[in-house]
Amino acid sequence: MGRWRPPPPETSLYITPAGFQALELELKGLWPRRREVVAALSAAAAEGDRSENAEYIYRKKELAGLDHRIRYLQKRLPLLSIVRDVPNADAVYFGAYVELEDEAGNRRQYRLVGVDEADARQHSISMDSPLAKALLGKRVSDEVIVATPQKTETLNICSVRY
Repeated sequence: MGRWRPPPPETSLYITPAGFQALELELKGLWPRRREVVAALSAAAAEGDRSENAEYIYRKKELAGLDHRIRYLQKRLPLLSIVRDVPNADAVYFGAYVELEDEAGNRRQYRLVGVDEADARQHSISMDSPLAKALLGKRVSDEVIVATPQKTETLNICSVRY
C-alpha cells in the first residue's frame, strides 16, 4: 500500500489581523525551539547506538513535527488575505460575532473566522464549517437550519456585531 493521500479540500484564505499576527509569532517562536531540538538531537546521536536510543528517536520525531509546521506556515502565510474592513451591515459576514438561540431557548455565541484561527474553546468557528456557511448573509431574527452529521438543528439569530 502506498503513502499517497488525496489533497486536502480547499479552504478559505481569509484571516483577521490578530490571527495573522498570531501565526507570524508562532513561526518566529518555532525557529528557536527548532535550534534547541537540533542540539538535543545531536547530543542524543553522540551517545551511540541510535536504534535503541529513545531520546534520539523522540527528538527526531519532534524535529520532523517542527519542520512540518514551519513549512506549512511559510507556505500558508503569503497566501492569506487579511480582512481589515468591517462591513456596515447587520448581516453575518467574516469576523462577525453571532448570538444564536436554539429551539430549547439556549443561547450561544460564535465568531466567524478563517480556518487557521478557528478555536472551539474561544467559540471561534471556521467560515468553512456547516454552521458558518448556513449563517453567511443572514440577518437578526432570521431562522437558520443547520445540518450536521449528528442532527439537523434550527437556530434563531439574536444579534450580530463586529
